[in-house]
This record gives sequence, C-alpha cells and structure tokens, in this order.
Amino acid sequence: MSYLDDAKATQLAPRIPVAAPSDYFRLLKPRVMSLVVLTALAGILLAPVPPHPFIAFTALLAIAVGAGASGALNMWYDADIDAVMTRTATRPIPAGRMEPESALAFGLVLAMLSVFTLGFATNWLAAALLAFTIFFYVVIYTMWLKRSTPQNIVIGGAAGALPPMVGYAAATGDISLASVVLFAIIFIWTPPHFWALAIMKHDDYGRAGVPMMPNVHGPDRTRTEILVYSILLAPLGAAPWLLGFASPVYGVVSAAAGSYLLWLAVQVYRRREGDAARRASLKLFLFSISYLFLLFLIIVGERALHLAGVV
Repeated sequence: MSYLDDAKATQLAPRIPVAAPSDYFRLLKPRVMSLVVLTALAGILLAPVPPHPFIAFTALLAIAVGAGASGALNMWYDADIDAVMTRTATRPIPAGRMEPESALAFGLVLAMLSVFTLGFATNWLAAALLAFTIFFYVVIYTMWLKRSTPQNIVIGGAAGALPPMVGYAAATGDISLASVVLFAIIFIWTPPHFWALAIMKHDDYGRAGVPMMPNVHGPDRTRTEILVYSILLAPLGAAPWLLGFASPVYGVVSAAAGSYLLWLAVQVYRRREGDAARRASLKLFLFSISYLFLLFLIIVGERALHLAGVV
C-alpha cells in the first residue's frame, strides 16, 4: 500500500473524540458545585463542635466530588436532549468532544470515590446521605422526573437541597433542625429560580421534549407558581435568625433580600408580554442566584467568626 493510500485510509477512519481536561472539568458543573460546597460548609459550621479542619476539608472535598459525579452522570444521560437545546449544545458529549461512555465511567468512579471517602473520613450516615443525593439526582430526577412531569424541578430540588444536611451529618453524625431549615430554604428556592429560566427557554425545552412547567401548563400558570413559592421563600429565608442560629444582621439582610426577590416575582407575574416579560424573568433568575449565595455566605461568615472568637 502506498503512502497516499495510507493517508486516505487514515482520513476515512472514524475519529475517536479526545476530550481535553477542560471537558472533564465542565462535566462536573463547577458553578453548581460551588453552591454545593458553600451550603455544605454552612452545615458543617453549624455543628455544636465543628470537626478538625482536615476532616472538614476532606468532607467538603468528598461532597464536592459527589456533586461533580452527579453532574457528569446527568450529562451522560441527557446527551440526547442537550444536543437540541441551545443552552447545552456545546457541552462535551453533544459537541462531539467526548464519548458518552467516558462520561459515564468518570461519573461512576467519582461517585464511588466520594461516598467511600466521606464514610471513612467522617461517618456512614453522611456517606449514606451523599449516596442518596447522587442517586436521587441521577436516577429519580434525571432519568425519571425530568422527562415525565412538570413538577420535575419541585421534587428533584430535594437533591440540590441536601448538601447542608450532608455537611452537618459529616460533622456530627446526626441531623438537626438547623440543617433541615437550610434544606427547606434551598428546596423552596429551586422552583422560582429554575422556572424563571424555563420561561425564557421554553422553546428550548419544547424542542427537547422536556415537560417543564411553561411548556405543559403555560407561562401564566408558571408565573403564578413562581409568585406562590416566592411568597413562601421570603419569610422562610429569615428562619435561621428567628430560630437563633443566625444573627440579627442575617435577619435584616435576609428580610431585605427576600422582599426584593418577592418584588421581582411580582414583576414576573405582572409583565407577560414581549421584552418586558423576558427582562423580568432574567432579573429574577439572576438575583435568585445572588440571594441564595448571600444568605449562605452570611451564615458561613458568622459561624467562622464565632469559631475564631471574634464574635
């Protein structure tokens, strides 16, 4: 066979995608992971007797890796719908930079590593909660709820709300009212946050066949649901202060931020046509991210200052 024949055969041979390290990093959903780390850290610092810093760091690392495993397995299973949605079409698998099997293996290895690391480093209640979180997100939410019901975000939000409970269990081997309250805040926050995005991206979800609330019950019903959950969230956000495990500073900030979030939800409810409706949904979506980060940052900051003996 001549050199030209070899070259032609090489060109015709199927190309195996070679994923870059950045593609594996993207599988981890780093923005989601950062929120998981922050909320889990709040759970750890709420412990009456916080663990040794090395144990706390190991627990946070394991929880972060578990969140990354969930993201990788989610992208593996959702590659078909990611390919038809503009928001997700550039992810490693639909973009052709990674084989689905690579993402699956990556996610499974990280999931097992995270659960067993957390179990050996802290306790098996925390490990069991982390394993349940991964299972709930991948199997219950991704494989079942996401494609079958417009309540997918509501029920599936439990997975994203569990990290504070995992963190508290890692520090204490137990579950407390404080960690359950933090779970509740994230759980109630999830629907208005994601439905604000779903209103803007309903065409994307329609093409993918995902039964999001705006696609099944319409944008107006979704706006009403957003308003209802925001009414519940505004006072719930102040619960850590009312129950005594956050300071009056947290109480004032959470009340102000919750009131502004509720005002934005009212604007989403009122503005239903054209660019005004889109801008209202975008403002609520973006502020909801800042809202949750702000509440948990204050809790983490206050607990850290308390442990340092500053307050």
